[in-house]
Amino acid sequence: MYDVIIVGAGPAGSAAALYAHRLGLNCILLDKAVFPRDKICGDALSGKSVRLMRELDLLDGLEQLEGSEINRITFGSPSHSQFDVYLKGNKNNDHIKKGYVIPRKIFDNFLFEKADKVTETRQGFTVSDIVYQGNAISGVRGTNNEGHEEILEAPIIMGCDGANSIVARKLGLYEMDMENTAVAIRCYYEGVEGLSDQIELHYVDEVKPGYFWLFPAGEGKANIGIGLSKNDAKKDDRTLRQIMDEIVQSDYFRSRFGNAHPLEKPVGWNLPLGRIQRKNHGDGFMLLGDAAGLVDPFTGEGIGNAMVAAKFAAQVALKAKNNGDVSEKAFKEYDQLVWNELGGELRTSTKLQSLARSSFLLNFVIDRAARNEEVQDIISGMLSNEIPKDELSSPMFYLKILFS
Repeated sequence: MYDVIIVGAGPAGSAAALYAHRLGLNCILLDKAVFPRDKICGDALSGKSVRLMRELDLLDGLEQLEGSEINRITFGSPSHSQFDVYLKGNKNNDHIKKGYVIPRKIFDNFLFEKADKVTETRQGFTVSDIVYQGNAISGVRGTNNEGHEEILEAPIIMGCDGANSIVARKLGLYEMDMENTAVAIRCYYEGVEGLSDQIELHYVDEVKPGYFWLFPAGEGKANIGIGLSKNDAKKDDRTLRQIMDEIVQSDYFRSRFGNAHPLEKPVGWNLPLGRIQRKNHGDGFMLLGDAAGLVDPFTGEGIGNAMVAAKFAAQVALKAKNNGDVSEKAFKEYDQLVWNELGGELRTSTKLQSLARSSFLLNFVIDRAARNEEVQDIISGMLSNEIPKDELSSPMFYLKILFS
């Protein structure tokens, strides 16, 4: 018997296994896929993700992976003004001064291999159900990579198995919430002009109220895509692929894609947004990452939040084991810790997502920033947490910009 069964070996699951190992927990990490495997994503690692990789002593290894080092973020407005925010870190040196774009096939495999060195793992293991002893969770049932059914036992389950989590479904917590779900489409390209040390977010009319991203992915490749709310996508007569083709072929971007070609067919996925506080715990279980709906509503970034959840889940699991208490009441602390850490940021991002629906505000902020270094510094400070990010949703922020 194990202390914890971790279902899903993406960033949430692999990070949970690494943190749990540090705390002395006996875990098994399961994934239905065999690594390396692709995961549809923008591939950008935020400062939060990099900081947690440093905490896990994995930053040196991360820097050796194929991908791109990022030193600035380019924001583009509907009127095609743009400005750069440089990742400067902050005066306490707690915030990372650079980010990365690393294809998830490479990043996830790197993290999984680190977990595999310290934790028992099973690749190609498909969980099909939760097993109970009386009313208490006692493990999972699934099919191993040889096609045989198997039961694995543990009093605690961490569901890290993505937006369509089988763990959440079996425990009655899964719900496709159109209001709080985004959709996105990604395509790798080769030969895109103008790739450098920046990630680009363009709030263009073609995808309003979403955005078009253009990220360097290393080796001359680019990760491009669009993201917008599921409700907005449903109202649009165009498919996501048609919208992305319109942007690539538009007057503004056509020259950058003149000699470029796609390396794959565009692929789409759902992002469960952290716009609301969900219940992600119960008797004997916790949900992490996309299974917990922790994707940032404004940026679409989920890796950092998944790793934050992993850290807290491991701490709460250890406490539950030591106290001999795996009740819903014991795991309530997990949701509280996660929301205390991420809730303010997610609430602010929800407000920013609403503000981004206004072309006037986007043009106003980005046009001013493009012409004014002081405005750039204000936004840079917010992104590096030197200035509270919730100021972005305050009327005073726009007055500051107006008079800067």
